[in-house]
Amino acid sequence: MNRLSVGPVWAPARRCDRDADTGAGVAQAHAHAHAPQLRPGVAAFIETYRWHGHRFARLDPLAPQEAPDGDGSAWSVGSGDGPTLAQFGLSDDTALSEDQRPVLGATKAKDLHQRLRHWYCGTVALDVTAVRDEQRRAWLYQQFETEDATGAFADRVAADRRQTGPSAERAAAAESPKLEGDAHSSESAEPSLVAERAEHLLRRLAQVEGWERFLSRRYPHGKRFSLEGHEALIPLLEAVLARAASQGISRCVMGMPHRGRVNVLANLLGHPVDEIMDFFEPQPAHPERQKDLVYHLGGRYDVSTPHGAMAVTLASNPSHLQSVYPVVVGMARGSNLQHGAGRSLAAAQALSAGRLPAQRCLPVMMHGDAAFAGQGVVMETLALGLKTGYEVGGVIHIIINNQVGFTEPNRMDPEQSRFCTDVTRTVDAPVLRVSASDPEAVLRVAAMAVDYRARFGTDVVIDLVGFRRLGHSEHDEPMLTAPRLYAQMPEQPGVATRYAHRLVARGVLTDAAAHAALQALEVFDPAVLRAPGHPMPGAKASTAVQEAPQAQRARRGDEGMQTQGAPADIGSAPRSLAGIPWPASLPAPQAAAPVGTMPDADALRWVLANLADVPTAFEPHPLLARLAARWQRLAVGELTPQGRPEAIDWCTAESIAHALTLSAGVPLRISGLDVQRGTFMHRHAVWHNQSASGPAQWMPLSHFTAKASLEVHNSILSEEAVLGFEYGHSVAAPSAMTVWEAQFGDFVNGAQVFLDQYLSCGEEKWGSVSGLTVLLPHGYEGVGPEHSNAFLTRILLLCGADNLRVAMPSTAAQWALLLLQQALDPVKKPLVVMTPKAVLLGEPRSHTTLEALAGARFQPVIDDEAAVRAQVQRVLVCSGKVYYDLLSARASLPVSEAREVALVRVERLYPFPSDELADVLKGYPAATSLVWVQEETRNQGAWPVVRDELQALVSGSERLRLSEVSRPVTAAGATASAVVHGEQQRALVGRALGGICS
Repeated sequence: MNRLSVGPVWAPARRCDRDADTGAGVAQAHAHAHAPQLRPGVAAFIETYRWHGHRFARLDPLAPQEAPDGDGSAWSVGSGDGPTLAQFGLSDDTALSEDQRPVLGATKAKDLHQRLRHWYCGTVALDVTAVRDEQRRAWLYQQFETEDATGAFADRVAADRRQTGPSAERAAAAESPKLEGDAHSSESAEPSLVAERAEHLLRRLAQVEGWERFLSRRYPHGKRFSLEGHEALIPLLEAVLARAASQGISRCVMGMPHRGRVNVLANLLGHPVDEIMDFFEPQPAHPERQKDLVYHLGGRYDVSTPHGAMAVTLASNPSHLQSVYPVVVGMARGSNLQHGAGRSLAAAQALSAGRLPAQRCLPVMMHGDAAFAGQGVVMETLALGLKTGYEVGGVIHIIINNQVGFTEPNRMDPEQSRFCTDVTRTVDAPVLRVSASDPEAVLRVAAMAVDYRARFGTDVVIDLVGFRRLGHSEHDEPMLTAPRLYAQMPEQPGVATRYAHRLVARGVLTDAAAHAALQALEVFDPAVLRAPGHPMPGAKASTAVQEAPQAQRARRGDEGMQTQGAPADIGSAPRSLAGIPWPASLPAPQAAAPVGTMPDADALRWVLANLADVPTAFEPHPLLARLAARWQRLAVGELTPQGRPEAIDWCTAESIAHALTLSAGVPLRISGLDVQRGTFMHRHAVWHNQSASGPAQWMPLSHFTAKASLEVHNSILSEEAVLGFEYGHSVAAPSAMTVWEAQFGDFVNGAQVFLDQYLSCGEEKWGSVSGLTVLLPHGYEGVGPEHSNAFLTRILLLCGADNLRVAMPSTAAQWALLLLQQALDPVKKPLVVMTPKAVLLGEPRSHTTLEALAGARFQPVIDDEAAVRAQVQRVLVCSGKVYYDLLSARASLPVSEAREVALVRVERLYPFPSDELADVLKGYPAATSLVWVQEETRNQGAWPVVRDELQALVSGSERLRLSEVSRPVTAAGATASAVVHGEQQRALVGRALGGICS
């Protein structure tokens, strides 16, 4: 079949049958009260261009170009490069409607053809093949099918002026003239104003390219990942920020790859140019600032626009392409929380339902074309944005489309409709393709993208099609791998030169004016980036470069920065919540105790009474009804039906900690796969009504949201994107308690990049302070290698310089105290917890009482209270559930032998509690053996890391000898046989007790 023939290749069958087409689609798109009666084939012809025009657009700067005036003559009718009138039964003189009324401004088929080519096949193209919503498509068609879409710059300015109004024009006139995406002009678009603004755009492009040339001349061996071939990115970003600011957006979070980052820092964000250049100096003035490469760094900046300052955060990122994408989206949501969303009761309720009450933060994500198409985290993050609790009102994606991936050409394939943006089809995102060689078109697309996001609240893609003038880095020789492509590069003018020629040819600028504007290409002076007249004044210097993390933590609380003030006051809980009011007979709880201290028993009873207060119209599941009854017994001090005191299990302990966190005014967000219930039915944060009447869901913790928001969201089935999102959320909302829980601990290896490159070192490299809490269910239970091991060794190997907190609590009380301490600690550090699975959750000896929990604090080391200290010969040190196996085995020994063994638990593995453990060991003067016991294999537990810490404790002792007991080294880890597991566990315990138990 001819690829240009009418049929499925071109449009849906219902649109292409010219005998049956009624033209209803066109009539609906234009909303005419009395639509013209279209001739057969006209509607199909229009739909074909709307649907497939992007495949014929003049996007590639390396392809043969049209005449300088850009009148579109290269696409004359009958060229054979696209669908023709004849294919739809039309001719040049065919009237478009039966009643001679105009269709899209034309009355004859030839005129309509020219218009459609101008609109859809020029240097801007529209790809809506993934957009299933007809209203969204119609809106996009309307944006394209206007007179200003033909390429006449003066018309564009006038059209923008009509949209924004004279007040916006007066605001813009007060600024230095420049072309923004919402360019303003007088109604008549005077040539002088057009020339002034066009000249400013030209000078801006020359400055962007001149910066690249300057760095190349001054630092010929420096690696900067040049923006050459995509210089229009800077005006594009300026236009996006200006348009967003005009709509009331006040904050923007950006993410981007290496390419162009140095230019963005200097020319858009106003980062101190001397600091940037210092990274390239052979002998830098401040080498201590270089915690990471300059093209990895970001920061927080105030960027001026005609509509006020925009607070812009450029997220720092490692070399792992696209990994910063979920971080940026998480930061955007966290920014909305940090700056007001969720602070009122109504807003908190909206957040609890997964909705953001305010969307004042714009996420902009820049991607390389090959990475965007190839990295799986892209698809995961796109899907994440469709899930309640993770939406941010739409992301503006900008593809820096070099048409090459590292060394491999990556050209578009419009004939087969294969593009690097195809992954966004999963979220129905429209793609606005634009040639990087047409800066005016770039500005138009920027405005359209921002408007689309504002109107529909969904993702939109700008595919900025350009080229990469140099190799992957400036050290590469691209002729080795792409000789035909790079043979063209010496002859390719930069976008500033191309634009200057176009302006001169159109009579907008004189030769002299254009030549003067291009001077920056050859005589660029970095002083212009230092001067007060810099186009983006008021920028804050990047904290990642200027300050050490210790200094940063002393600054005011901001996105990613933590205030070192007083701890949150858990005693300021409201006296009346939606549930049980604070008893009038009780004094208000006090907050004089150290951070993380549990309040007294009466306060805990108040918390439990509120947790147990189920709405009358809500019918809980019988299991949850029993849970509420247990909470009520704890609140009033009743005994169990068996006549025993009611115990606080892990679920109850966690609920108490979270209730106190919310009562202290700390927002709480819990995210992950099945976290509303919990993998092991250990949380029950969200209850579902078993009755058809009344509220469908209810959260016991909702009683405590008067001062802070609560979010508990089941994520999509992803680790990498979700952990990245929550890390970004924790950085942007440092005042909140952000929790991510893996379904099983071993699944964290699917997100290893975020442990290695962000969580463990983001503060040191970039100053990105995070208090993210990561929960990894861990423990050998005879269920196989996959769900037993949270890779504790690997996580401990990431620890250093006080960067993380790693814990393995052994009791419900310790669990509650650990969570409360993490939530209220003013010094934010990521916390990784080896959390219990089924066996430890159900271990009665791990539960606690209300009286024991009251007034308690987290203990990094728990001593053996039952030990007869003078008789202890062997001190066993362990973490986690193996303690209870050792406890049971010791209890089975004869009394004389049992008294020789002490069981000491290390609850915090990093920072390792050396001082606390040393104090405990002093209490065993007769001990001769110190044994580290772990149920994991020797190569997968804590031993490879804690060995040095323990050796240091015994190095000065003549009596203590250090040894370890563990499972033998294996490649896979835990066994899948419950029988074998039991045999191994008994053997391990026997060896730990010195062979006196089998």
